[in-house]
Formats: sequence, C-alpha cells, structure tokens
Amino acid sequence: MTESTGAIPANGGQSAADESVTDDFQLAGVPDAFQRLWTPHRMAYIKGGQEQFDHPDACPFCVGPSRSDEDSLIVHRGRLCYVVLNLYPYNPGHVLINPYRHVSFYTDLTVEETAEFSALTQTAIRVLRKVSGPGGFNIGMNQGKVGGAGISEHLHQHVVPRWGGDGNFLPIIAQTKAITQTLGEVRELMAQAWPADSAPDGEDG
Repeated sequence: MTESTGAIPANGGQSAADESVTDDFQLAGVPDAFQRLWTPHRMAYIKGGQEQFDHPDACPFCVGPSRSDEDSLIVHRGRLCYVVLNLYPYNPGHVLINPYRHVSFYTDLTVEETAEFSALTQTAIRVLRKVSGPGGFNIGMNQGKVGGAGISEHLHQHVVPRWGGDGNFLPIIAQTKAITQTLGEVRELMAQAWPADSAPDGEDG
C-alpha cells in the first residue's frame, strides 16, 4: 500500500463527482497526508456552553478528585496532577492528564506541575502499550474556546491510543463510535498496570 505524501496531482486527483462537491480550497475529495480525528461526541460540551464549567465548583476536573477513583474513572492520582479516563472516549484507553489546579493554559502550570504533567503522559503511554498494545497515539491539548477545548477553563491533555483501522465509517456517517470495553473495565486494567514507583513521594498509588 502506498502512503499519501500530501502532494496533489495536477488535476487535483478528482473525479467529476468530486469536483462537484469540492470547495475553493480543494478540501473534499482530495487525498492528503492528514489523518483527521472525528469527535462528534464533543457536541455535548459545545451545545452546553463553556460558561457551565467556568467555576471550580462546577468543573468536572475539579470535582472529580473528591470522589472515589471508580466513580470518577480516575486511573492514577499524582501529587500535582492526575489521570482520568475520558467519559466520551475516541478509543478504549483514551485518558486525560489534568492538573488539580483550575488553570486554563499550559503556560499557567508551575515548573513542578509541568514536570509531573509530562511524566504522567509518558507513563500513560507505557501503561497503554502494556495493557492493549496500540500501534500509535494521538497526544495533544486544545487550549481556549477558539482552540477547540471542550472544557476550556481547566487544562487537560488527551492521550488517545490508536490501532490500524480504528477510524471506520461509523463516527463519520452515523456519529457512532464502537467501544469494545466498558469504562470501568478499562480503568481497572490501567490502574492495576500503573507502576507503583510513579506514585508521589514514593507512596503506593
């Protein structure tokens, strides 16, 4: 199989049918090097409005740590940051790395928070490789309302495990994503595989 290089042939690589639905930027119907992550589930946050999360008392990332790990789907609690499963995962094992503090931007983190934030991201990747063997990962942060953050007031980093063929027609056509494990099962697997030596101050996590 030949991988797309992103180069567009002279004719745009389009059929007559493609040309009828392609805009001036030649986006539809043109092969390129981008792999698009379709997330129709994010409409639950967009329709609800960002103002619903603008205070720590209403922010799920602030309220979550006050509940049990099982209830909040927390995989690991660090000293300054914690790891939680995404309630609307793109794939099984889709986790979020969050600081406990209610801050909006990566630049708001202290040096210590940044170090733990990064370390937990690396550990999450190692744990996911161990328990589910993904072929790759998507890692990233959407910051600010215009940056596409579902909950813009509380910084969080996505770690999404990827497998070949996991982006089929269902999320695009039917706005449905087939998830093969329950969130509780995934949380338990990851929590059990999380290394004890990554707990803060040498304590068991």
